[in-house]
Formats: sequence, structure tokens, C-alpha cells
Amino acid sequence: MRYLLSKRSLADTFAFISFAFVTGLFFEIVVTGLSVEQSLQSRLVNIPVNLLIATPYGLFRDWIFKLFNAVDASQIKRSVVDTLAFILFHPTVYGFTLVLIGANPEQIVTACSVLIVASVFMARPYGIYLQFCRGLFKIEAVPSGAS
Repeated sequence: MRYLLSKRSLADTFAFISFAFVTGLFFEIVVTGLSVEQSLQSRLVNIPVNLLIATPYGLFRDWIFKLFNAVDASQIKRSVVDTLAFILFHPTVYGFTLVLIGANPEQIVTACSVLIVASVFMARPYGIYLQFCRGLFKIEAVPSGAS
């Protein structure tokens, strides 16, 4: 519970909500064909969802980084590990959100497929952005005790 009220949790939440809002609008409207209204609904529905998953994702990402010994690894390895963490975590949550806003099955499959492909391009920029936001909150990017 203490972690949920920590600066790390606040940084993770701020980073995730801001990043997801902007990138989500782009992908939903431009790539998957959702209307602007559907995308805004999705983004608004996603704010409470993102409030719930930002901290667990931050913990999960830290754990994956420690598991694969990628904290101080090369840029390529950190990119691969960020991508793996992103793909393992986000498509399921995103698909469920789209069900809640009434997207049809074709839109859901398309959106989740696009998210998986987009993860190759989004995961590392998000990881860098997350580390930047953690820096703003004056906390280490990946805690040394994460396991």
C-alpha cells in the first residue's frame, strides 16, 4: 500500500496517463478507424483504468528489467526488454477497455493488433519518458531493490 502512495507511483501514473492519452488518440483515430468521439470516449474511460494499471505496470517493468538484467544494459537490450514488458502487459487491458466503450470485434482485434505492432515503436520511447518523469520526481529509474 505504501508504494501506491509513493513518489514513484505518482511519477508512473503521470507518465502513463499522459503518454497513453496522446498516443492512444493518434492510433485509435488514424490507424484503427475509431471516430474522434469513440477515441475520446476510450481515452476518458482509460483514465481510471490507467490510474489502476500505471503503478502495476511500473512494478512489472522494473521486475522485467531486473529479471533480464537490463537495468544497465545496452540500448538494444533495454529496447527489447521494454518492448517485451509492454507487449506482455497492455494489449489485454486495452482490449477490455474497447469492449467497454462498445467497439465491435473487428475494431478490437485491429486495435490490439496495432498496439502489439506499435509496441515495437512505442515501448522504448515510453520507457525513456517514464525514466524522465521519474527523474522529475527525483527518484531512480529502476529501484535497486526491485525483484
